[in-house]
Amino acid sequence: MLDKFFRLSENGTTVRTELVAGLTTFLTMSYIIFVNPDILSSTGMDRNAVFVATCVAAAIGSAVMGMVANWPIGMAPGMGLNAFFAFTVVAAMGFSWQQALGAVFISGVIFLLLTVTGARAWLIRGIPKSLRSAIAVGIGLFLAIIALKTSGIVVANPATLVGLGDLGNTGTLLAIFGFFVIAGLDALKVKGAILIGILVVTLASMALGVSEFHGIVSAPPSLAPTFLQLDIMGALHAGFLHVILVFVLVEVFDATGTLIGVSKRAGLIEEGKKSNLGRALLADSTAITVGSLLGTSSTTAYVESASGVQAGGRTGLTALTIAVLFLAALFISPLAGSVPGYATAPALLYVAGLMLHELVEIDWTDVTEATPAALTAIIMPFTYSIANGLAFGFISYVILKAATGKWRVIHAATWIVAALFVVRYAMLSE
Repeated sequence: MLDKFFRLSENGTTVRTELVAGLTTFLTMSYIIFVNPDILSSTGMDRNAVFVATCVAAAIGSAVMGMVANWPIGMAPGMGLNAFFAFTVVAAMGFSWQQALGAVFISGVIFLLLTVTGARAWLIRGIPKSLRSAIAVGIGLFLAIIALKTSGIVVANPATLVGLGDLGNTGTLLAIFGFFVIAGLDALKVKGAILIGILVVTLASMALGVSEFHGIVSAPPSLAPTFLQLDIMGALHAGFLHVILVFVLVEVFDATGTLIGVSKRAGLIEEGKKSNLGRALLADSTAITVGSLLGTSSTTAYVESASGVQAGGRTGLTALTIAVLFLAALFISPLAGSVPGYATAPALLYVAGLMLHELVEIDWTDVTEATPAALTAIIMPFTYSIANGLAFGFISYVILKAATGKWRVIHAATWIVAALFVVRYAMLSE
């Protein structure tokens, strides 16, 4: 039955290979069940409910990807967008987490419409490659400053804005130790290096008596504190225009890039042959709206799925295995609640470093490409806002191209996005 439904033989794989691939991907991406509650709970959201929402959203998204698209790609709340949700929309802009969830829902609906109508492909084609790469780099730097602040390595300084923290602090030392554990294990190709690093720091902190152990297994906590708590009407407030725009743009670039990259590695997209890319795009669009109803930031395709593909995963049975494992993870909420912030900070910092790889994709020989890309990446961490980075990047790209007589190469999508950001800043100055 499995062979027929998932076309295992046709794809040159077996049930055992797919199960192993699913376990491999789960181990590499399961750090999100510890990191996401840690980030979103800073907004006032119930940590236990966010833990459940994270697991269930990941399970539903992965199951839909497996059953509908038959692709070996895991889904879960995305890194970067959860930080934008918590630290920019709620902490910096002052909106409630309920309104932020409403914005995620609206962005999911827009994302779904863009996918169904084919406008998503038009948008992707229209955004310059340099800006797409810069967005990933900027989000990486944004995650880095959050991680450095959480771990105590970087602190506020009245003279220089930021400065070096107390490196003798136990939590800070554990965070530094955790970073090298993760980096070392990943260099040795150990599956689940990030998850192992988080658990090692957590256990070390308990052994040193600086954090409490709440147990390992229990019945799943209640989802009620976040379930259907989104405020859609509040998110339709004018101030949310650019928030929704940022959610949509990052979702489009992040998810599409991951899906195409991982599927190419798995040989699922070949020139001249029909693929299930359309179904995969529909699956990740649907997952965003479902996640917002459960109570978590945008759900997206995970690049860590490449580890499962490397292990031989070629069909949706891999994704379905990931879904089942996320549901099983619901029963380890006490362990998730025992993880301190300085245990997840090394994971954030390491993921941030990996995202900087996109720098090589930017054409540094062309000032009209390199300057907007650099501004995009720099502004995100220094203004503590992914939105501002996107705005500076798109607006500067249009200005530089037009000023140098290259206005014909500016795609309509780029003009539109830049104009929307200009309107947003004009509204802020009134």
